[in-house]
Amino acid sequence: MDVISLGIGDPDTPTPAVVVEAMREQVARPDTHRYPSNRGRASFREAVAGFYSARFGVDLDPATEVIPALGAKEAVANVNLAFLDPGDVALASDPGYPVYTTGPLLAGADAVPMPLIPELGFLPDLEAVPAEVAAAARLMFLNYPNNPTGGVVDDDFFARAVEFARRNDVIVVHDNAYSEITYDGYRAPSFLETPGALDVGIEIFSLSKTYNMTGWRAGAVVGNRDLVGAYWQLKTNIDSGMFEALQEAAIYVWARVPEGETSASFTERVLEDAAVVISPGAAYGPSGEGFVRMSLTVPDERLNEAAERIAALVAG
Repeated sequence: MDVISLGIGDPDTPTPAVVVEAMREQVARPDTHRYPSNRGRASFREAVAGFYSARFGVDLDPATEVIPALGAKEAVANVNLAFLDPGDVALASDPGYPVYTTGPLLAGADAVPMPLIPELGFLPDLEAVPAEVAAAARLMFLNYPNNPTGGVVDDDFFARAVEFARRNDVIVVHDNAYSEITYDGYRAPSFLETPGALDVGIEIFSLSKTYNMTGWRAGAVVGNRDLVGAYWQLKTNIDSGMFEALQEAAIYVWARVPEGETSASFTERVLEDAAVVISPGAAYGPSGEGFVRMSLTVPDERLNEAAERIAALVAG
């Protein structure tokens, strides 16, 4: 069957030629073939700091507030090992990237879901977090623009997150994988733009989706220097850093299911009757029930055909 997969968010177009050519040049340099430093090349850290200054107006010290990450997934998983002890709590977006909940479990901690409420624009209600949970919390994972819902922050949500973190001694970890993938004139902010954010948190930036570099595994952890330093200490015992040649070189729809359907039943019906693969919202957490996620990382003509098939199925 001619099945169209909208399940996995892997870009369908190649990495920009200028990046590929730069990689070719850097691979040929013998000085990039040695063990890299976990701190990363100064040139890479300076480039990340320069991007944050130009794009977000955030001033970062390349020496102490930026460190390379082997993609956002590695960073999300490792911050749990760096900052959580058994018995601690991590507040995780629900629905959300699965590593927000599996990472704490690997650290022996507990992951407590924060439902993303449609009526609040898929933002969590921070005031609804029980006091005993907030007191035990050590980390809070946020992700805007959000995967899988597509939600974005309103004007003061990050400020409220900073206040919540200060009040409860919580580290905010903002997964900023999608800030450059926005529409209709909206420009996504960095969490670190918020006054006080550098006192309470870090941000994970990824090149994967923005620059069609999912397979390159390139990203960065930036923000509070003490937290970045602690993350670096962990990495020195886990990996040997990012390939230095890579350092030099270096979309989603979230929709409600029809009335009377569950996430799983609608996903199955779309596959069986329309030959389109989509993801059930419940796979991203209990609050994802009643929704499905569709990746937009296929060519436009295939995406249009998938939309027509699903529309015909729903209409019929």
